[in-house]
Amino acid sequence: MTVEPSALRTTGGWAGGHAAHLEQALLQARALIESTVSMHRERQVLPSTVARNNIAQLGAAMEQLIGTARHSVSIALTGLGEFTESALRLLAGSPVRTTVRVLCTADATQLCADRLRPIPESRLDARVTDRELRRLLVVDGRVALVLAPPHAAEGQFAVVHDTAAVRALELLLAGAWSGSRDLADHLRLSPRLRTELVRNILERLRAGHTDEAAAREINVSLRTYRRYVAEIMRALDASSRFQAGVRAVEYGLLSA
Repeated sequence: MTVEPSALRTTGGWAGGHAAHLEQALLQARALIESTVSMHRERQVLPSTVARNNIAQLGAAMEQLIGTARHSVSIALTGLGEFTESALRLLAGSPVRTTVRVLCTADATQLCADRLRPIPESRLDARVTDRELRRLLVVDGRVALVLAPPHAAEGQFAVVHDTAAVRALELLLAGAWSGSRDLADHLRLSPRLRTELVRNILERLRAGHTDEAAAREINVSLRTYRRYVAEIMRALDASSRFQAGVRAVEYGLLSA
């Protein structure tokens, strides 16, 4: 656009002010661009927010993370294997100041109970769940280690530093934790209540069968059936048969 000289003369004050303002805006834009470039260069040399590693490095990575814990270590264990073995060994030797939370599946309960004995009860919370778990370690809510699913093509694990991702993993663990049961209670109930006969009785209690019909169905005497029902209710600390059914689900004796 062409500007007449007369216009420049009559608006000289405005033009001068506009030029100064434009120059200031350009300087600010330049500073912003330089700052962005600098941040980008720094980000290139910082560790990735998610670092993938070969399974051969698992033990060393877990040892490093647990060794740096200041407040809490939360872990989800499924079955046996290197992840479970390494985790339990390292947790048993973790600093006294650290709170340890362990959530495991039923097939790892006895191993957890044996290996976690060195940890004082005041800083240990161990629980059992029937939900499907991902093998997961979260330290201080700031970093997490996630093992690849068993069906993955390559045995890998990821160390996650991204705050939002770690928080999401914590919430995933909390969801499984909410429906879990205490490890000690689980083991205490196991010998007496985890039999086929008891499961059959619990199923009939939940279904509301009469004692006579239930005893006939599982081929025991009415007296024997009622004796088992009384023992089950005492073991579950239930005041009614309905409550016994609810607690049987809570303890994993019956599916939900």
